[in-house]
Amino acid sequence: MTAQLHSAPPFRAEHMGSLLRPDDLLEVRAKIRDTGISEEEAGLPSIEKDAVADVVKMQRELGFKAVSSGEYNRTRFWGLMWDEFEGTIRLQDAHASIFRLYHPDVVSLIEKDRKVMPGDSVIAGSKLSWSAHSSQSNLHELRLIQQATPKSEWGNIKLTIITPAWFHMRYKQGKAYTPEAYANDAEYFQGVAEVYQAELDALYKAGLRNIQFDDPGMAYFCSNAFRQGWAEDQDNAGTVDDLFDAYIQLYNDCLSKIPADMHTGIHLCRGNFIGGRHFSEGSYDIIAKKLFENLNVNTFYLEYDTERAGGFEPLKFLPKDKNVVVGVISTKLRELEDKDAVKERIFKAADFVAAGSGESHEEALKRVCISPQCGFSTHESGYPLSLDDEKNKLGLVRQVADEIWGEA
Repeated sequence: MTAQLHSAPPFRAEHMGSLLRPDDLLEVRAKIRDTGISEEEAGLPSIEKDAVADVVKMQRELGFKAVSSGEYNRTRFWGLMWDEFEGTIRLQDAHASIFRLYHPDVVSLIEKDRKVMPGDSVIAGSKLSWSAHSSQSNLHELRLIQQATPKSEWGNIKLTIITPAWFHMRYKQGKAYTPEAYANDAEYFQGVAEVYQAELDALYKAGLRNIQFDDPGMAYFCSNAFRQGWAEDQDNAGTVDDLFDAYIQLYNDCLSKIPADMHTGIHLCRGNFIGGRHFSEGSYDIIAKKLFENLNVNTFYLEYDTERAGGFEPLKFLPKDKNVVVGVISTKLRELEDKDAVKERIFKAADFVAAGSGESHEEALKRVCISPQCGFSTHESGYPLSLDDEKNKLGLVRQVADEIWGEA
């Protein structure tokens, strides 16, 4: 009997969105940065369009349904969405004093006795608002994927966006916004939720039905080093667990108005920055019950490539109406994983899902999928894998999915 194809996200074979950029795309971006010429003069629009078409073709040929742009339109994985919200300010030469210097990705970019700018530093300088004129980068990216994908499969397209807490967690208490913008975190979170609601509405109206939030921050709550840093920071209001609860509520508010047919997922990222560096360690045990039960998303994309993520035991808290994509294939190491060992890990994960839900192993396995642990290129350059390595890794994901489930 032929297995019925898994017809909606998440699919049995998944990946996290970012893929290795082609050289011509990197070269034209470098030319724009180095010379100051416009994107049009440099020929970026046509190169970008062709590159996205090529990477969509590659994903489809490898048997992946939830195709992405490879994040080719972005320099870093969070893209330009926050820069496009009205009311934001991009800080220049941001001083170390505004950051939580125990925040894992901030820690990794600090240089002793110098000012720091971890990635982009964006704060709310006035009340946040969404503008159809300004908020175009995600829509542009979606349209490029749609142009390269049969219209019958547009509902499978996956777009990744940054967590709504990205430009809050890294900053010291009250530094994610100016006093003129918001009086406190509660007001700020309400403003963030409103612009995210508007962004998601625009994307839905443009045909998007599959959204993945990329969120290193939620994984940082698993880190003892971060939790200790928070506890020792006397400027903080409330406990670290109060912050975790606030972020769950922020997500739920952002998602409160989406239609029922929009699939939502969250990727708890532990870092895959330049050179394959990771940012945090710690098992999911300390956050799993609250995360799985209280966060109103359909699917959890979890990194499980090394022992730093702990075991599968926390999956016993996964509710029956939610899915887990188990990231057991490394995007940091070139060596290809042993297929049989990977399959055994997937079966073990399903056993814990079953133990918590009271389902059979076979029933629980229907809510489990496989993927690499992170994207292949969360920054546009500097990763240890080659294009052939990437294809081999994705091919292994597809092969394992075929052999376990026999469906997309």
